Amino acid sequence: MTDDNVEPLSLDDLAAEGDMQDDLIGKLADAEAERDDFRDRFMRALADTENMRKRSDRDRREGENYGGSKLARDMLPVYDNMRRALLSVGETEKEGNKVLLEGIELTMRELISVFKKHGIDPIVPAVGDRFDPKMHQAMFEAPVPGTRAGDIIQVAAEGFMIHDRLLRAAQVGVSSSPAS
Repeated sequence: MTDDNVEPLSLDDLAAEGDMQDDLIGKLADAEAERDDFRDRFMRALADTENMRKRSDRDRREGENYGGSKLARDMLPVYDNMRRALLSVGETEKEGNKVLLEGIELTMRELISVFKKHGIDPIVPAVGDRFDPKMHQAMFEAPVPGTRAGDIIQVAAEGFMIHDRLLRAAQVGVSSSPAS
């Protein structure tokens, strides 16, 4: 079966059809390039969003853990003064000031409880421990017979950590090389 109404294609017709194919191929290439550009933009926006979410989560956690650092740092002198008050009372004065001392001790325990509740832990070095510059602040150095250089010889004030960060270094005296 033949279709008599079909005209044979001329060279001009073939050239026009070739131009049309080239035009379609060019449009397809443009569409693919635009698709790739949009995909790249989308992936970058997705990555930026994920980074922002992670940063926001980290900032929120840090705010929860360390947001009270300034207040806690301001409360440390209160702790130090109450500790000094308890240590300064002699044996003879204890009986006469028993109620007052109990009140100070209860207040001190409550303050320590609040500190622990907020992730604040004391750094309590002992005489004879090694000096650690990450946790201790040397207030003075003195040669002390019977010690090694770098041993703690006196504790002036306890230090404190808030979670995994140093809030205040323990203030200590350190032995230098012993005098001969």
